[in-house]
Amino acid sequence: MSGLQEEFLRKACDAAAAAGHMFPEYAACELESAWGLSHLAVRANNLFGQKQSHPAHEGTETISLPTREYLHGAWTTVPASWIVFASWQSCFEKRMKLLHTLESAHPHYTAALKAKNGEEFVTEVSKSWSTDPQRAGKVLSIYDHHQAVFVHPAQAA
Repeated sequence: MSGLQEEFLRKACDAAAAAGHMFPEYAACELESAWGLSHLAVRANNLFGQKQSHPAHEGTETISLPTREYLHGAWTTVPASWIVFASWQSCFEKRMKLLHTLESAHPHYTAALKAKNGEEFVTEVSKSWSTDPQRAGKVLSIYDHHQAVFVHPAQAA
């Protein structure tokens, strides 16, 4: 694992924990930001690919960038408007708020918010969050591969 990836995961986990995320280590791994280097992450602190597509986001600053979506069995590039966040912590906070706002319309979000562990959270939230049918597996693979990053020295002893 590269030092850049370790640094990114620690920083993302710290931001998720500061935002009160239920499972900050898993949240750090579910980010869609090319290890914090994507244009969206750098310009907008948008780590989850949160689009300006819900009334809860009206009035927020946005940027327009293309994205790839899995639609009708194929990957397609489409234009999208993305939310600009003040910080990574703000991105995590607003994402959790959005999950709560949308849980009545998306049963998978309700199940994710009631999850007993990070794997269950990722599995459930991924069913509605992304068009990528492999999202949960990809996130859990990142966590499995990098989980040593999240072990604090006091826990290792």
